[in-house]
Amino acid sequence: MKQYVITLSRQFGSLGRIIAQRMARELGIDFYDRDIVEETAYRMGLPVSVISSKEEHSDSIYFRYQYPLGTGIASMQDEIFLIQKNIIRDLAQKESCIIVGRCADSILMDMENHLNVYIYAPFEARMRNCVETLKMDEKTARKMIREVDRSRELYHRRYCPEYVNAATNKDILLDSSRFGVDGTAEILVELAKKLFAD
Repeated sequence: MKQYVITLSRQFGSLGRIIAQRMARELGIDFYDRDIVEETAYRMGLPVSVISSKEEHSDSIYFRYQYPLGTGIASMQDEIFLIQKNIIRDLAQKESCIIVGRCADSILMDMENHLNVYIYAPFEARMRNCVETLKMDEKTARKMIREVDRSRELYHRRYCPEYVNAATNKDILLDSSRFGVDGTAEILVELAKKLFAD
């Protein structure tokens, strides 16, 4: 197969991350998600917990407390985005891989061999996934679905000028509740094999 990259965006609770892991295993390629956070923390000299709490949120109160007079960068979140953008481009140029979230679909639009995926599911299915698979209580699950989806949308609006809605830049959107984790991964693996065959 040619060298390629698959970007996978997802609604919270749609099990997109698990689907990406299955795909990576079936395709024999690397999967990047938390690794990007760890590398960002290393490059910035900050704890992983700080990067995790700021990277896909719409503001950065931590930054305002740390640098009340400002720096040359508008916010810590802007700096995190720029560093992650470089990491994502480096990973995509190095090898075939799957990259989860972080506006990778927009960042890598100029890459010749890419497949941009969006995984979604109805609210009730996501609630069930959060409770049964991710082991959350219902109150926490409901709150996380609402807040994480909103934060991801704001993040895309801030860093992807072309962003209109979740379908922007996507090649395929799949309802994971319709096909299940294995079925969704299988559809996407077969699509990648056909798209990127030599």
